[in-house]
Amino acid sequence: QVQLVESGGGLVQTGGSLRLSCAASERAITTYAVGWFRQAPGKEREFVAAINWSGSNTYYAEFLKGRFTISRDHAKNTVYLEMDNLKVEDTAVYYCAADTSWVQRLSPIASDYNSWGPGTQVTVSS
Repeated sequence: QVQLVESGGGLVQTGGSLRLSCAASERAITTYAVGWFRQAPGKEREFVAAINWSGSNTYYAEFLKGRFTISRDHAKNTVYLEMDNLKVEDTAVYYCAADTSWVQRLSPIASDYNSWGPGTQVTVSS
């Protein structure tokens, strides 16, 4: 497993932007697919986006409608989630997770990921 730490969350107004970062403790992160999930109060954790090890393939939840962009920087062992045109319903704790299996996949299923960060709070105000 690899240790992950999210950062970049905060309070933003509707229509604003934030960039979340997911920093890994080991260079091995560059060989894993990474996903972003979120969990709002009283709701189940839901898939947001995922990126493969090389960054050549991405997968997004349909409800995002192009507002978020996932990317990665191997030199910094970091995966990013750029969030634009934020809405109140985007308020949640955002988690990044690594799929350390050797299966080539971009999964929207939380149980397919076995290394998780502690999360970062994103609050969007109206």
